[in-house]
Amino acid sequence: MATDTMASPATVGSSPPTKVFKNFIDGEWVESSTGETFENRNPADTRDVVGIFQKSAKADVDAAVDAAKRAFAKWRLIPAPRRAELVFRAAEILIERKEDHAREMTREMGKVLAETRGDVQEAIDAAYYNAGEGRRMFGPTVPSEMPNKFAMAVRQPIGVCGMITPWNFPMAISSWKLLPAVVCGNTCVIKPAQDTPLSTFNLVRAFTDAGIPGGVVNIVTGFGPEVGTPLAEHEDVRAVSLTGSSAVGRIIGGIAAKSFKHCSLELGGKNPMIVLDDANLDLAIEGGIWGGFGTTGQRCTATSRIIVQKGVYREFIERYVARAKKLKVGNGLDETTEMGPAVNEKQLQTDLSYVAIGQDEGAKLMCGGNRLDQGNYQYGWFMEPTVFTDVDPKMRIAQEEIFGPVVSIIPCDDLEDAIAIANGIEYGLSSSLYTKDVNKAFAAIRDLDAGITYINAPTIGAEVHLPFGGTKATGNGHREGGIGAIDFYTEWKSVYVDYSDKLQRAQIDRPE
Repeated sequence: MATDTMASPATVGSSPPTKVFKNFIDGEWVESSTGETFENRNPADTRDVVGIFQKSAKADVDAAVDAAKRAFAKWRLIPAPRRAELVFRAAEILIERKEDHAREMTREMGKVLAETRGDVQEAIDAAYYNAGEGRRMFGPTVPSEMPNKFAMAVRQPIGVCGMITPWNFPMAISSWKLLPAVVCGNTCVIKPAQDTPLSTFNLVRAFTDAGIPGGVVNIVTGFGPEVGTPLAEHEDVRAVSLTGSSAVGRIIGGIAAKSFKHCSLELGGKNPMIVLDDANLDLAIEGGIWGGFGTTGQRCTATSRIIVQKGVYREFIERYVARAKKLKVGNGLDETTEMGPAVNEKQLQTDLSYVAIGQDEGAKLMCGGNRLDQGNYQYGWFMEPTVFTDVDPKMRIAQEEIFGPVVSIIPCDDLEDAIAIANGIEYGLSSSLYTKDVNKAFAAIRDLDAGITYINAPTIGAEVHLPFGGTKATGNGHREGGIGAIDFYTEWKSVYVDYSDKLQRAQIDRPE
């Protein structure tokens, strides 16, 4: 039943009323075709039900895609600067609601308030950037080979875009996809991660309150097989964008290839931070702590491998481990907390399983490795910050993405050896080097096989106006953010205007 509200209160047992959130299709908040729902619970305190969401199916995807297809006929004809003004207005709305949205994100995802405020701010930044792109969709004009002939290329929208987003940056990554797509003249159907749908709802609410027409942005909640797969398979979806694991990326990429859809895959990472003997160790340690344990290590760009030159290896370990042991783990709503929980029980069990793998492989467990489940931790998915040392680069804990607060420290001989270790994985997302030697810095920028390289900073901290993405198993070559997103959400059309009033056959009629 359609209503004009995104949520309504429902009583769950003897608990206080819990909001029930509906799908957003064709400008209306509607229940799913299945009549089924699922709970969104706080990973720091699973007694806290953040909201109840629709457990949707293919019929809901079909309805949303149909709405988007109908809306595209009109939306693509609205001038890009006008489309961008609505995105700018949405940014202003997000600013007003930033603190409320950050607190709700901490409840549903677990990361600390400082980080969720940054997540909302990233969506604001992306909105401002893409609003500017509404007046900057440049295309080349070039001299023609023939006289009295004009040549240029223009960008055109693709059509209906399907988007599948992850739980770790539930508003920021949704904004990376929705905002450029809308400014470019496309219409969208987005499936947020089932662990964190509310933050995507809050972003879509900003769109609706900014006045975006019905059908331009649609949201359908649910699980991958019932929603994500039908969305990628739908014949009227002409582009699909996924941020997720490499395993899921292979599935979505294969589906998209069958009908020649545009397909953007931003996938896994196993990101190295290199620390040379001449590095500022104070800076490197703080960077490595933030890179390794920020968002509880649940970032595709997390600093999960630290490669340290042997001259400072032991000192770095001693100081890094001491700092990791002091991190305060807890509920992210507490302003003094430095690291929150894993997002769910499955992720926590994955993290713990890799601790056992690392020990079996012979790595030295220097701190952490245990679940925290007593006292204030008993209702959440908490784990100690974990550090392994003397890690061989070929060990599984140094090769496979864990997506948790587990850091491997690896010794190296010199920069050349460090780069070989850094590149010796299947991923190529982010990388980092700490050094005071500008020559070594530029050599690393050239030689590290990654889509992102930081100098004297950890592997996290991307900005919205530069391309984001990686090489090898990290993706399929497309980029989010900056001009890379505009490239993905547009098609090039080359235009030739011949005003010679005669047939000119290009290369055939070229004068000798």
